[in-house]
Amino acid sequence: MLDNMPRGTICIEDIEIGMMRSLEKVVTDRDIELFAEVSTDRNPVHLDDSYAQDTIFAGRIAHGMLTAGLISAVIGEQLPGHGTVYLGQTLKFMAPVRPGDMVRAEVEVTEIDHSRRRVQLATRCLVDGKVVLKGEATVLAPSAKFD
Repeated sequence: MLDNMPRGTICIEDIEIGMMRSLEKVVTDRDIELFAEVSTDRNPVHLDDSYAQDTIFAGRIAHGMLTAGLISAVIGEQLPGHGTVYLGQTLKFMAPVRPGDMVRAEVEVTEIDHSRRRVQLATRCLVDGKVVLKGEATVLAPSAKFD
């Protein structure tokens, strides 16, 4: 790895199928409030207890994209890390995430195209071992070589 690569960045030359990285985060009321402010998605199912109680969720839930953002954090900070370019992401929301839930976001390398610096990643988020979100990401990984 070149000296100018950020610590924690894994270059395309060092990525292997099966590599995994993850993070865990408790989703707080403040996270939900901040996400609503930044995204302008103020759906009351996320912000209003009495409204949310009468929905199919029977209580407030976090924004799905807030949960998906944890996958972005793993990709951008760990695998491959700084310098990674997100090219695409599929998402399937399996179950709600509620305020106070500990979410584990996981990323696993499933395919590598070294010639194009493309990496395919299986992505998922879990709460108490249950998959709440799953999908696939395609990224352009940083390289230790100069083009």
